[in-house]
Amino acid sequence: MLNAIHHVALICTDYDRSRRFYVELLGLDLIREVYREERQSWKADLRIGSAQLELFSFPAPVMRPSHPEATGLRHLAFAVANLDPVIMRLEAAGVAVEPVRIDPYTNQRFTFFSDPDGLPLELYEAP
Repeated sequence: MLNAIHHVALICTDYDRSRRFYVELLGLDLIREVYREERQSWKADLRIGSAQLELFSFPAPVMRPSHPEATGLRHLAFAVANLDPVIMRLEAAGVAVEPVRIDPYTNQRFTFFSDPDGLPLELYEAP
């Protein structure tokens, strides 16, 4: 029935800041970008592997609770071949990264950080 995840959609508070974060810092490829006048909303389609991340802006989005953890999307995880260079790049850009942990079931390394709006993101080392 289901084949794969096609896209994940995010709403941000500052479109330019979030676009720079996901495209320039994290290195996602910009597929297309449109301004939807009727909604006063930017939308960018970003490629990550075979999936997409849709980045939306709206005039006054409501913040969702994240800490303590709330029902709904817990975090968005990105696979990387090696955590260390990605962590160094994030920290050099002023992004706080949690200490690396080891998944007790897979023995793989992972860590968490947040996007500009506080969305919890994970880096999962999958060589």
